[in-house]
Amino acid sequence: MQNSIHRRNFLKHCLGTGLGCAVASHWADLAMAVEPIHRAGQPRLWLSLAAYSFRDYLQHKDPAKRIDLFRFIDFCAEQGCAGTELTSYYFAPNFTDEYLIKLRRHAFLRGVAISGTAVGNNFALPKGDKRDAEIASLKKWVDHAAVLGAPHIRIFAGAPQGIAKDEAKTMCIGAIEECAEYAGTKGIFLGLENHGGIVAEAQDMLDIVRAVKSPWLGINLDTGNFHTDDPYHDLTLIAPYAVNVQYKVEMKARGQKTEPADCPRVFKILRDANYQGYVALEYEAAEDPWKAVPGFLKRMKDFCTA
Repeated sequence: MQNSIHRRNFLKHCLGTGLGCAVASHWADLAMAVEPIHRAGQPRLWLSLAAYSFRDYLQHKDPAKRIDLFRFIDFCAEQGCAGTELTSYYFAPNFTDEYLIKLRRHAFLRGVAISGTAVGNNFALPKGDKRDAEIASLKKWVDHAAVLGAPHIRIFAGAPQGIAKDEAKTMCIGAIEECAEYAGTKGIFLGLENHGGIVAEAQDMLDIVRAVKSPWLGINLDTGNFHTDDPYHDLTLIAPYAVNVQYKVEMKARGQKTEPADCPRVFKILRDANYQGYVALEYEAAEDPWKAVPGFLKRMKDFCTA
């Protein structure tokens, strides 16, 4: 709030003393620009696993094959993960704070940190009841994350519904600002994911993140979600703003076939950006996760500790 007052006073002074609109506009541009995250020291990468990797089993119709988040946390511990990312879609129906505290206790006793949670939302909506409901839902998840002990929530920008892209970006910026202000009161980071819609391209992603005036917003860098001409280049552009990373084992450039991700290259991008935080495997490939995930985690662990 203090900085906002200073900016307003400065703008009034500029206009009142004849410095002109150009100076005031320049100050406004600077005030709107969020700088990349500065981290002292060396890169530090911690291995985590996203519950979405086991989506088919967390929602399996066969009770004998179905698992819950407690079993998923156990799996993370068995694989030597430092963290566990508990995707919101798989929480028990109509859960209470008591349930969240049980999950938190279980993770602690298994020696696994809850690296974050992830929600689905759309902020690319016009003003109205639907947009208000999306904002209210995310704020509620901020409360859940605080009880759970999850320091980070993955959020989406969304796809426009009945409005132009530029307006959708403006609506998204306003919604994130409101939610990030609330998240900050709970000590929770919001990570905007590069997840199609109005953030399918790196520049649009950066436009939104830089425009949101909050120290509690960063990027949830998903390594497999850019389907541009050069996804690796675009990951390099957004990596300095990352507060969480979700690693995909496959990538697909525009007009090309899906290919295995270049793991060494991805981890080099993170290290070059001096990233310090969790790298959560979010497995989406065809092979059964019970068979495939342990091998990918082992390889990622080697790169985390390299």
